[in-house]
Amino acid sequence: MTTYNNFTIDTDSDGITLITWDMPEKNMNVFTMEVMDELDAIVDQVASDEAIKGAVITSGKSAFSGGADITMLNGMYDRFEAARAQDEKAAVRELFDNAGKLSWIFRKLETCGKPFVSAINGTCMGGATELSLACHARLGTDAEGWKMALPEVKIGIFPGAGGTVRVPRMVPDMQSALLMLMQGSNLKAQKAKAMKLIDEIVPAKKLVAEAKKLLTSGSVDPVKEWDKKGYKGPRVYSAAGSQLWPAVGANYRKNTHDNYPGAKAIVKVAYESLLLPFDTALTVEQRYFTEVLQTNEAKHMVRSLFVSMQELNKGARRPADVPQKKLKKVGILGAGFMGAGIAYVTAKAGMQVVLIDRDQEAADKGKAHCEDLEKKAIQKGRSTPEKAEKVLSLITATPDYDELKDVDLVIEAVFEDRDVKAEVTAKAEAVMKPSAIYASNTSTLPITGLAKASKRPKNFIGIHFFSPVDRMMLTEIIMGKRTGDKALAVAMDFVMAIKKTPIVVNDTRGFYVNRCVLQYISEAYNMLIEGVPAAMVENAATMGGMPVGPLALNDEIALDLSLKIFNATVADLGESALDPDQFALVKKLVEQEGRHGRKNGKGFYEYPAKPAKKHLWPELKSLYPQQNADSIDFAELQQRFWVLQALEAAKTIEEGVVTDVREADVGSILGYGFAPFTGGTISYIDGMGTTAFVALCNKLAKKHGKRFRPTKLLKQMAASDEKFYQRFNPYADPEGEAKAA
Repeated sequence: MTTYNNFTIDTDSDGITLITWDMPEKNMNVFTMEVMDELDAIVDQVASDEAIKGAVITSGKSAFSGGADITMLNGMYDRFEAARAQDEKAAVRELFDNAGKLSWIFRKLETCGKPFVSAINGTCMGGATELSLACHARLGTDAEGWKMALPEVKIGIFPGAGGTVRVPRMVPDMQSALLMLMQGSNLKAQKAKAMKLIDEIVPAKKLVAEAKKLLTSGSVDPVKEWDKKGYKGPRVYSAAGSQLWPAVGANYRKNTHDNYPGAKAIVKVAYESLLLPFDTALTVEQRYFTEVLQTNEAKHMVRSLFVSMQELNKGARRPADVPQKKLKKVGILGAGFMGAGIAYVTAKAGMQVVLIDRDQEAADKGKAHCEDLEKKAIQKGRSTPEKAEKVLSLITATPDYDELKDVDLVIEAVFEDRDVKAEVTAKAEAVMKPSAIYASNTSTLPITGLAKASKRPKNFIGIHFFSPVDRMMLTEIIMGKRTGDKALAVAMDFVMAIKKTPIVVNDTRGFYVNRCVLQYISEAYNMLIEGVPAAMVENAATMGGMPVGPLALNDEIALDLSLKIFNATVADLGESALDPDQFALVKKLVEQEGRHGRKNGKGFYEYPAKPAKKHLWPELKSLYPQQNADSIDFAELQQRFWVLQALEAAKTIEEGVVTDVREADVGSILGYGFAPFTGGTISYIDGMGTTAFVALCNKLAKKHGKRFRPTKLLKQMAASDEKFYQRFNPYADPEGEAKAA
């Protein structure tokens, strides 16, 4: 047996080598520079040893591999930035070499003359899938949760270690191949087999034995089809190709609006590589990969949606000196849509749930919602009747507050009214054990004010969920003025247990996400009032990278809720805190027109019965004199949306509401879909530079009003073009020294 730091090599009497990837002190195998060097040496070892007839590569962990290591990606970017400052041409050459290292190791494996079988025992992501595709055969298992994917497009890059070249050659249906690459979606074993990405599905316990049997049978050809003389792969210039490829380009633009260099590169590489010999195709892929890595979009998406999100998911903001809390039982106050959703995800995480409402009928209605969610999950193959029964058995629906006596955490999700919230707080605290934490799921009401109803404000915290709870991945944890570290730690432990991404913010009206969202919707109101056609408002937003237009989003939130927020703001801060024209617009729609949003089928949109699709309410154009669409600067409309949201994010940092720039970026993308290609609200500013951003703010302020004026902090930073990730370095220690990621 030969041992490397990350692999063990064991050759049996039949000449079959078992390569077991098992990185020490890591929960999951990932690609690091050391792993790549060792894998390179292992391929040489297998190829040069005449006693070895073939090799099986598998994992010593429950998962096969999660792909690239975040520190390696960070290091590659840091080295490139440092080198570019000295010699840009040399820096790009070095980046090109580093970008292709893994691809050419896989190519060496593929052409070494010995057959390799990838025995994929669990989750197989990114580079690990590309490693498996380079092997000469692949086996999956029937284990629950088995999946493989090439998800790189979701973080701004693309499969650059041979994946974009091999998948179109291996999958019989080109459209399926391109969808896999463009969507980055997970494939279950049956789907992967149907697409010819794995050869067989075997029992998990027999995986290695079956892989060895394949090799001893001599059925694994060590030469891939594309390396054989006379190989003819999928033809671009054919009747089928002439129908497919124009549609591919059109669909790419329709779905991305040309905002994502990584997605664009997938189309280019897939198309061009099919016209070229295999090694030349890999070089083309390497060139595009190097080009994409240099874009702001890739840099910032990798940072926010891969590096930062992983760090936040692991509890980067959790107080380190508070012991970990494994929650066993959670109480939910309010069995409405939000409360029932929270109960569902809590039970899915294996915790007991007490779901309380004013009477048994209301509580049962909340549990029925959970049952409906499980039924839908079963229909989609994401659950089974047995799993559903187990989840639902954990939920106790009741009006009895005494059931809260042994819970670790109570989450209040009742009507957005201070008096109602105060009433249930008092009822719950009357029976809760002293060590239990109380959290309010409020979308706008400041936590410090709500905590006044509590007898133990140190244990009072905000946990703001987003709707629908079962699908939205973000939660905001809000610190009141008197909230203690224990409450924060328990809230973090809970959010991580239900597999959501937590961001921690200090108390303010609207917290972080809703402050930015309100700016997005508010600017849409301004545009309507100016006479910009409603369709143009929506298109400017969606073509600018937002997942849904601001008017459609407002319909989902509910227009009558927007009016309630306006009224609450007036009650708390006075009428001067609102734009009177916006207030009048929403008031007219709700009170005079009866348009409450999607929930009553009438908002900015009309919602006819299916199969008819929603469409903008035709009478919107009669509310204000309409501008000539041809005279409107469409790009400026997009800038107005981006800038106002980013400006609000910058204000929250300046005010100390958000204290970690990673959370501002991740929160804006996961919370409401702020143009992901920018990397988030703060990365949007850093991407263009604070000097350019302030200049743009001033330009828009001069034309559209003081809401675009840059803040004092932004002006200070613009003087030297200082970036937020420099000034507020999340990896700096208290003395300001930067730490390695």
